[in-house]
Amino acid sequence: MLSAPEDRNDAILEIHPGAGGTEAQDWANMLLRMYVRWADRHKFKVEYLDLLDGDEAGIKSVTLRIKGDNAYGFLKGEKGIHRLIRISPFDSSGRRHTSFASIDIIPDAGKDITVDIQESDLRIDVFRSSGPGGQSVNTTSSAVRITHIPTGVTAQCQNEKSQHANKDTALQILKSRLYEIELRKVQDERQAAYAGKMDISFGSQIRTYTLQPYRLVKDHRTNSEIGDVDSVLDGKLDQFLRDFLLYLHAEKTT
Repeated sequence: MLSAPEDRNDAILEIHPGAGGTEAQDWANMLLRMYVRWADRHKFKVEYLDLLDGDEAGIKSVTLRIKGDNAYGFLKGEKGIHRLIRISPFDSSGRRHTSFASIDIIPDAGKDITVDIQESDLRIDVFRSSGPGGQSVNTTSSAVRITHIPTGVTAQCQNEKSQHANKDTALQILKSRLYEIELRKVQDERQAAYAGKMDISFGSQIRTYTLQPYRLVKDHRTNSEIGDVDSVLDGKLDQFLRDFLLYLHAEKTT
């Protein structure tokens, strides 16, 4: 179930909240904590590549590198829309809210994989970092965004103090994105179950985390369910990860 060449790679994980402002940004932050806890449980290393805090709470976006054996293979099924149903702590009326966040997982191309990128195909923009990190990070134009002009694919990094370090990291993310595009072309049939991007909205979620009126986490692809929501949000994801790999394997053999 982890036999694809890219399965053994480190994983680059991105989280973006859907519409809904603070409520959705808080949900994105809860997912961030969940994946970091999962990585900790497996002794995987987590590197923050890009982080943009929310205006009041939560996060607007985050990019992580999760390093460990088969990190991408285990996490690839997490790609898609994750839905939360709960009584909002930000609603003084105590009403139930539904929030969405998108998870994107790509294999880290690493330094051993060659991706042909021409310097002339790149547009490099520098800007001031907006997140925490000290005076030198926030007052100098050290953040870097790189755009691959032929494909429109972008990558950015703002977590390092050095513009040069941010550029290297952004280029590595870009390389990984282009690597994933090539994988999709070659292995489109095998990846069709999870490679498509979906709108961050109703009807497109791969998993629902319900806190009210009952407590249940359900994966809509495998019908796998866990009633202990707190343990899932604390990083106990292995049942969902395993069941998706079994589901993917069954899809391949039918």
